Amino acid sequence: METISIGQYDLIYNVFSFTFAAMMAATLFFWFGRSQVSDAYKTAMTVTGLVTFVAAYHYLRISQSWAEAYTAANGVVTASPIGFNDAYRYVDWFLTVPLLLVELILVMGLSRKETSSKAIRLGLLAALMVGLGYPGEIADAASGRWLWGGLSMIPFLWIVYELFVGLSRSVAQQPESARGLVKAAIWVTVLSWSFYPVVFFAGAVGLEGTTALTVVQVGYTIADLVAKAGFGVLIFLIAVRKSEADMGRAQTA
Repeated sequence: METISIGQYDLIYNVFSFTFAAMMAATLFFWFGRSQVSDAYKTAMTVTGLVTFVAAYHYLRISQSWAEAYTAANGVVTASPIGFNDAYRYVDWFLTVPLLLVELILVMGLSRKETSSKAIRLGLLAALMVGLGYPGEIADAASGRWLWGGLSMIPFLWIVYELFVGLSRSVAQQPESARGLVKAAIWVTVLSWSFYPVVFFAGAVGLEGTTALTVVQVGYTIADLVAKAGFGVLIFLIAVRKSEADMGRAQTA
């Protein structure tokens, strides 16, 4: 059995540690940032901070599980009887991925009916996408990874359609100062989420052993940072721009 190197062990552990700190810092920034936006967008900022808070908790648990799964001493890494619990990552996604779409819907300021219908539909699609991906993640054979990964791509493509086509009229109705940021948020969502399948299928295209383990863990973590903390900054900027636009309209009315 291939043994993980000390460099690979340290890289993965340090990436987990950095991401925990980044997610906690982002949480504080988003929740304190509620004071800088109008009441209409405070809920969006609360959800944005909740996403990174949940992610921070799970990265803490992931890093603890990683430390328990291996023992590093004198430059040698030895696997312990306690296996690494990567299921924390999917539990996190099952909670946070639907909320990422909800925070985008909330900050767009749609009608109550449209907000409810789109948030529920996109949230369920996101949960289905994550749920279908997990059996492929733990599959022993590449065929299982391809099968479940392919099934998971169906709700993903539906979400992409909803973001670019279903929300096109709503995007066009956003204040000019925030419209570009809303489009950027949609692109960040699609592009960062597109990176997950690349990492997911790494084990099915020739990468094996500790190399595959390192690529998967570091790749997923980078994608999480962009999709949650980076995306959250865009949501905050949209909320600020829209708050300023609403204030300007109120003053001229």
